Amino acid sequence: MRQQRFSRLPFSYVLASLLLLALVLWLALGDFNAFKDEAPEDTTTPPAPTRVETQRLDNVAYTPTQVVQGALEANRDVALRANVEGFVKDKPVAQGERVSAGETLLVLDNDALPERLAEARDNVELARAELAGAEKLRRRELISKPELLRLRAALSQRVAEAARLEKQQADTRPQAPFDGTLDRVSVELGELLQPGEEWGRLIDDGTLKGIGWVSQQDIAPLKTGQPVTARLLSGETLTGTLTHVASRAAEDTRSFYIEVTLENPEHRRLAGGSAELTIALPERRVHTLSPALLQLDAHGELSVKHVGDDGRVQQTTVELISADTRQAYVAGLPDEVRLITLGAGLVEPGERVETVPADAAHDSAATHAAADDTAHAEDAAHAPAD
Repeated sequence: MRQQRFSRLPFSYVLASLLLLALVLWLALGDFNAFKDEAPEDTTTPPAPTRVETQRLDNVAYTPTQVVQGALEANRDVALRANVEGFVKDKPVAQGERVSAGETLLVLDNDALPERLAEARDNVELARAELAGAEKLRRRELISKPELLRLRAALSQRVAEAARLEKQQADTRPQAPFDGTLDRVSVELGELLQPGEEWGRLIDDGTLKGIGWVSQQDIAPLKTGQPVTARLLSGETLTGTLTHVASRAAEDTRSFYIEVTLENPEHRRLAGGSAELTIALPERRVHTLSPALLQLDAHGELSVKHVGDDGRVQQTTVELISADTRQAYVAGLPDEVRLITLGAGLVEPGERVETVPADAAHDSAATHAAADDTAHAEDAAHAPAD
């Protein structure tokens, strides 16, 4: 009777009972693989390292420069002024002529000055004779000491008067204080000059002085003695050295005054013009690369990505020494470096990469291009004619 009732159970109940029994057995026995001493082998394939194009670079010697917009002046430029009153008697040197130091430039006529100088010299001789006689009398105690001192003072006074007149006579014939060019003469014969009145200008343009102003950010590497090249508006150049760097900045511009000495042996008329002063700074060891390879690191500093000896990407902060549209000069990299020239934006520092030399990549690209050209040519040769 019981057997009959069991046989009458639906098939779905039987199937569900079997599945329940299997689930209980699985939960009881568990997954034995999870209790193994060793982890199962990882059969997944690791991702291939990123391929980057690299170029091997060595550092080179480089002389950085600093360009300053400046002006040119004569090394010495003085206004000639009269020291005494007098009429212009002669102009022995014409305007624009070269003169030597000590050469007379102008002659003034001062009324009765030679006669007054001769009288002063005679008075000096008389005072000396009187003093000599008084000294003899004093040794014999025939004259008082105050009288002797009075005669000595009189001699000194007459010597000073003669010297003043001699200086005045010399001032009637002003001489060139240095070798140069009498650039301008602004008086005519017979004209009366007053003391302090300007009558000409003498310049020394055999050596020029270049002047300029440098910002406080760029003044640190400048030292006296550094070579300088001055480029003129005509394209010509002069060479010289940096001779002065101000120790204090101007209050209004916060820039420093500099002077450059430039040779002008041909006495070209350049004083008063403008020039571009290029100052050669101390030599540096740098790497030359494309400006497009410069990146900003996490701290906002200029950096370059390259591959180390372990095949991993390194990002090194660099100092930009100089740059133009075609190339940049940077310092701070190892002496020899494998620079990432293609794919630097796809990799991160510490990542292992597969490197392809730039020359090999370019040769491969050229080979593929040549093969494509050959294939196109063969297709064109086998194409049916219209």
